[in-house]
Amino acid sequence: MKTEVSTQRHLLMLETAFGEEIVGFLHDPTIVEVMLNPDGHVFIDRLKEGKIPTNLHIHPNQAENIIKLVASYKNNEVHERIPVIATDIPFMGARFQGWLPPVVKAASFAIRKRATHIFTLDQYVEQGTLNAKSAKFLEEAVLNRKNILVVGGTGTGKTTFVNALLNVLKGTNDRILILEDLPELQLLAEDAVFMSTTPYVSMRDLVQGSLRMRPDRIIIGEVRDGAALELLKAWNTGHPGGVSTLHANSIESTPHRLEDLIREVVATPPYYLIPEAIDLIVFLERSKTGLRQVKALAELTGFKDGEYSFKTL
Repeated sequence: MKTEVSTQRHLLMLETAFGEEIVGFLHDPTIVEVMLNPDGHVFIDRLKEGKIPTNLHIHPNQAENIIKLVASYKNNEVHERIPVIATDIPFMGARFQGWLPPVVKAASFAIRKRATHIFTLDQYVEQGTLNAKSAKFLEEAVLNRKNILVVGGTGTGKTTFVNALLNVLKGTNDRILILEDLPELQLLAEDAVFMSTTPYVSMRDLVQGSLRMRPDRIIIGEVRDGAALELLKAWNTGHPGGVSTLHANSIESTPHRLEDLIREVVATPPYYLIPEAIDLIVFLERSKTGLRQVKALAELTGFKDGEYSFKTL
């Protein structure tokens, strides 16, 4: 077990390994992601500008040292037989994904920073990424315990938008369980329990176990595997008012994406359960300039003759 002294020493070693430039990026509030490619070239993702190259190059040895130090800080191993590490790091609550050869030609990583500010739905309206009518509708949907899926591609701002939806709950008395692979969601509620997966505890385990913790609402940071089936069951059996994110290319493709995930655990998805459990789908998109927008909002209204039906809002 780490002592406070050893933890501080490890943090100093991490800062030294990252270097001043990377540490500076991590503390820059306008930068949301830092990416190192195997060729040593560093890119950043800046708010309102999108992904842009930098003049920074990192030697493969330095990059490998960074990845190994991150793994060591979390008491994990990373080497040729286990060439991947996915964890959070003690800089701005950031999420770290690192790879070593032979998966990549040379060490590579991506660091996604946790939002330091919880945006509200009103602020989305002020920024022009959501209209006032939709914001009011979503606020009422959260309070009325509708189950909401926030979907879109990587980097479209799904987690930040979920934080805005959760902000609506800060004054309620609901007991809220937040289940994540890595801690990213933020909730200012009195009765909230945050739970994270481990190499030995899967998201399916968390969802199943959360049902025995007297939840009023179950929030899942991201559905990415067979836990989708457990989520549908939970939301459809006495625990409405959930929110989750999902990688999907459109409103219409969302239920089919859920089907694919459910097939990881059962051969035939419960098609009719999907529209019974999912009330609303919010689709986010990112423009070439980096602007993240709510592009579509729809109710999932049913399933008939092999087709899902939607009501666009």
